Formats: sequence, structure tokens, C-alpha cells
Amino acid sequence: MLLTVADILAMPVVRAGEPEVAGGGSLDRPVRWVHVSELPDVAKLLVGRELILTTGQALSGGEARAVAYLEALAAAGVSGLVVELGTYLQELPAVLARTADRLGLPIVVLHRVVRFVEITEAVHRVIVADQYAELEFARTVHETFTALSVRRASLAEIVKTAAGMLDASVVLEDLTHRVLASAARHMSTSVLLERWETTSRLLPDEDANVVPVGPHTQRWGRLIVRSSRVPGTRARMVLERAAQTLTLHRMIERDRFGLHRQAQTGLIDDMLTGRLTDERDALALAAALGLARRARYVPLAVDVAAAVESDPVAQQRRTAALLDAATHGIGLAKATALCAPDHGSRINLLLAVSRTGELDEILTRVCLTVLAEVRRVAGVHRAVIGVGTESESLLDTARELAQAAHVAEVALSLVSSASRPFYRSGDVRLRGLLSLIRDEPGVQRFAETELSALLRYDIRQAADLTSTLRAFLDLAGNKTELAKRLTISRPTLYDRLSRIERILDVDLDDGETRTSLHAALLIRDLAVPDLENR
Repeated sequence: MLLTVADILAMPVVRAGEPEVAGGGSLDRPVRWVHVSELPDVAKLLVGRELILTTGQALSGGEARAVAYLEALAAAGVSGLVVELGTYLQELPAVLARTADRLGLPIVVLHRVVRFVEITEAVHRVIVADQYAELEFARTVHETFTALSVRRASLAEIVKTAAGMLDASVVLEDLTHRVLASAARHMSTSVLLERWETTSRLLPDEDANVVPVGPHTQRWGRLIVRSSRVPGTRARMVLERAAQTLTLHRMIERDRFGLHRQAQTGLIDDMLTGRLTDERDALALAAALGLARRARYVPLAVDVAAAVESDPVAQQRRTAALLDAATHGIGLAKATALCAPDHGSRINLLLAVSRTGELDEILTRVCLTVLAEVRRVAGVHRAVIGVGTESESLLDTARELAQAAHVAEVALSLVSSASRPFYRSGDVRLRGLLSLIRDEPGVQRFAETELSALLRYDIRQAADLTSTLRAFLDLAGNKTELAKRLTISRPTLYDRLSRIERILDVDLDDGETRTSLHAALLIRDLAVPDLENR
């Protein structure tokens, strides 16, 4: 930031000369350099914004020459003229003061003799220091955003970094004025994004607070700083460098999820990790991303059984296709939701539900539509939706996504899971409990102790008594129905059940024995899922 004429006059080395403004324009003119000269034609050597120091020799050759001298300085764009009285002039002639007023050229007289070299040293020391500070700041900006580019920082981190450097709120939006990322400074996020689309549409691209994002012929967004002060050189530098980094980020991520989905994923992650804790801010950010402001929000998790993909790129494409399908299904159901991919082939959703209407009816309609779209994705065999506890708080709903994901994971292991539009925790019951503890060594030992003899028999004899036992327990011991399901005669069934009892040394008519064996089979199913059912 350049010094002004007023700044220089306030320096102690200049105040020692008892300066007095004798005429001319504003003292707020910036000074690029200080020049000492007695030459009458010094103007042709200047480039503008200099402060001239003189003892007045060029002003002592008559009024006409003095006026011409001032006119030449004004035409050259100098910031001001400082005249030391005593050597050539005892006072400034009135005609020169009037000329300075006419030209708007500040003239300052010094009533005491000072060493000009001390003034130039003091001023140039500050100017050089400012120039060095600007270079250092430019270097910091360059290194910071280069580092963000190298490690492929998220949109949110890039915007947050720019806001930190400017100490002002910054918003990244797409061409439809939807907020992709924001960083609020000196205000809450809810205040920053209040009526954002209206605010943004009133800001033309030529506004000093707006920097376009994207290649010149393919603009895809705008970076906007919300500040009461007009951005200066530093601010413009930060915004333009941030815009370049965002452009590079988009080019790198072109084959991955769209920016709008990345923004939704980032918002859900911020709520889950506790980086976002203010409900009003969460609602404002979600609304800016298209989530309707409703009385209730419901956490959903879509889980699929699909062909195994060993290629990470193919897996990424499938995840993108699943996200596309879920988003499309939400749109077809005329609902709104925040969507984000989870690990594997799971999609998390935060669904907005209106205050009116039966919740289960709404969920049935939405979930059936989403499932229909997800099942069309190539490689998907089966799909289920787990539902967590609904809430009027968006933050609380986000925290229930883990419950919804657990329900979906368990429901996917159920043989008949394709028959229901969605599952709640009460629908998975014992299987849900066992899925929570299936990795415990004690639980695994229990299942092995209960079933190992039968499993070894099946391997050695190429039999499948384990499946018979599973069907027997699923039908609660109804032998007539079991014979029909297996399409075998009752004597053959009785023989199989008798062999199972001998191998395991149990009584299948005992209720506790059945419960124990059923639990062991469920643990085995959860640990080693049946590929046909997966």
C-alpha cells in the first residue's frame, strides 16, 4: 500500500521543517517515489506519482516561468511539491498558490531547513519495505495455493484459506447461484447465506467483489467476497489465485463426482465429524444446496449387493452411477435430499419430509422410487434401504446416518430383503444385534462350537445338511412346510434331521437348542455371507 502525501508530512523528519500546506488538491494522493530536483524542466524526467523536493530555484525566475513549471509538474502526474523556504524564496507567491489550487497540485512549504536526504531515506525505507512486504505476501499466496493444488485440497478448504487470508467472508457458487462452498468471517454462516440467490444475482461479473472461476471460455462458477470494503490489490491477488486453484481442482476432478455433489458430501461430512455444530448454519448451507426447509428430516442408507470390482476406477464409476441413480430417484419422487457416497457401494441420504402426510407413506413412495433406479445400475444384484430415527434437527438426523447404515447392512443379509421398501431397526431384530458383535472372538468361537461338526460333515460327505438345518429353523420346526420347500418326502426329511441331531449331539425339539443353533447360523451368515444371496 503506497504512502500518501499526508503520510509523508506526518513523518518526524518532515515535521521538523514545520510544513504548511500552501495550496493545491487533496493530500491523499499516493506517492510512488520522492525526487529531489532544482531543474526547471524536471517534468520530462518523471513518470507520475512522485513527490518533488526543491529549494525553489525553478520558481524564482519570474511568475510566468513559475506557473509553467507548476503546469508541467501537474501534467506529468506528480503527487505534490515540497518547497523549502529561505534559499530562493522567502514565501510562496500568491499567484503560485492560486495556480496550485487551479491545477489541484498540492504545494507544501517548509519554514525550517531540513536535510532532503533524510526525508528521501525515511520515505524510501518505508516504500521499499512495503514493496518487500507485497512481494513476501505474493510469495505466501503463491506457495499456499500451490500446496493446496498439489495435495488436491477440497473446494471448502480452498475457499476457507482465501477467507482467512482476506479476513472476509468468501462464497463459491455455480452458474445457477447455488453455493458450492463458503467460509463466514465476522458473521454466522446463516447470515452470510440468507437470501443468497437474490443477493448474488444483484452482483454483476464486473463487480470488484466478484472473480469468475473456470477457463475463460468455460466459466463454471464465481468466487465472491462479502466485505464492506472494496478489495484492494492484495485481496484481488488472493481471489484470483484461489480461482485458479479452484479451476485446477475442477480439471483434476472432472471424471469424479460433480461439484454440487462434492459440496453435499462435504456438508454431510462436516456434520458427522462435528466441524459444523450450529443448527442454523447447517440449515442455511443445506438450503443453499437445494434441501427444502421442512419440519422433519430422515436419515436413509442405500446398500447394494453387486458384482465385485477389483479395478478401483470401475468401483468409482459404479459408486458415481449409484449416486446418480439415488439422486434421480429422489427427483422422480418429487422430494429433496442431501446425498453422499459412503464406503463401498453405500449411499447416504438426508431426506426432507413435509410436516403434513403420513411418514411411512412418504418413505414408501420415495424408497420404492429410489430402489427402482438403483437396481437399474449395471452389476447391482439386490438393493435395500435402511432408515434411521427422524428428527426436526438436521444435525441430529445426520448423526443417525450410522444407525441407518447399520440397518441397511443387516437387511442386505436377509433372504427376503428385496420384498420391503425400507427397513428400520425393529425389522432386523436378532440379526441386527448379532451384526454388532459378529467380529468379537467370543461370538465367533460360539458359532464355531455350535456348527463346526455339521460343517465338517458336509465337506467330507459332499452333503448340504447345513441348509436343511437353516430351513428347519427358519420355519420354526414346521416339518410339513419344510418337506414342501425342499421338495422331498417326509421320511427323507426325518432321516436328515436325525443325522443332524446325531452329528451335533442335540435335540431339535428343544427350544433353547433351536435358538442357539439359529443364532450360530445367523452369525455365520453375517461373517461369511451366502454369495447367492449377496
